[in-house]
Amino acid sequence: MSKHTPQQLQPEADHRFHIPVLLDKVVELLAPQSGETYLDLTAGYGGHAQAIANRTGDHKALTLVDRDDNAIKQLQSFEQKGARVVHDDFVHFAQAAVASGDKYDMVLVDFGVSSPQLDRAERGFSILRDGPLDMRMDNRQSKSAFDVVNHTREQELVKILREYGEERPSNAVRVAKAIVRARPLHTTKELADAILSTHRGPYQKIHPATRTFQAIRIAVNDELQQISKLLHIVDNLLQPHGRIAFISFHSLEDRLVKQYLSDEVKAGYEASLQLITKKAILGKIYDVHNPRARSASLRAAVKNKKKG
Repeated sequence: MSKHTPQQLQPEADHRFHIPVLLDKVVELLAPQSGETYLDLTAGYGGHAQAIANRTGDHKALTLVDRDDNAIKQLQSFEQKGARVVHDDFVHFAQAAVASGDKYDMVLVDFGVSSPQLDRAERGFSILRDGPLDMRMDNRQSKSAFDVVNHTREQELVKILREYGEERPSNAVRVAKAIVRARPLHTTKELADAILSTHRGPYQKIHPATRTFQAIRIAVNDELQQISKLLHIVDNLLQPHGRIAFISFHSLEDRLVKQYLSDEVKAGYEASLQLITKKAILGKIYDVHNPRARSASLRAAVKNKKKG
């Protein structure tokens, strides 16, 4: 349990300016039709879900899942219109749904950190907004960034930075040593400053702490393991001809999705899915007016009829 307990948060007062990533492309690929069912395993503030509901004409056909308490509070407006809203992580929900035989016509998984999470300093995700070392996507979880930063052995920190932050070995060692020297660290600014102390000279657009923050966030939320577990079962959530779309925000996520879909293609007649997108649809090309979409990659597939 953390010695430092991040404060409990109130729901975001206004999320009108949260812009869903690659919204038009997601709707195009999922191709919603009247009467079809939709499962959003990372519903966030419901931007994609609302666009789907606008096409299907029925909020009751929506199942919206998120492990973030603040997202669940914002999704109550959907629940009031008949949608099913579930406070759970996507792996646990998917496992239960598969066991129950639940199937959907459309499924969306958006692996990114949401804009409201990044924008709220109290969540501890942002380098630029000083806040507690939290980074938990689920406030019910005990382990936070405080634990990873302050209680992880130096060699294990190096491994986290290399595997999850894709840092060069020499950089990972320097940053890990700087973090250990600066302990105890309590805020995102303290962590960012410790990392900056290892950086020579000014930096351009990308903050030197970006990779470290990514690595710690992934470690806190067990993100890659969650994705791997989901990919093993997600095709079982689809009706015959059901469509699924994945949005990734860094190479580690996209690599897992790409490999999963590639394996499906190689399976030939045994494949459960067929690709809709041969290559990733990139946010920096197709969603240029949304700054949060610049690193996004979108891939999609359809369930084979014979595998329903």
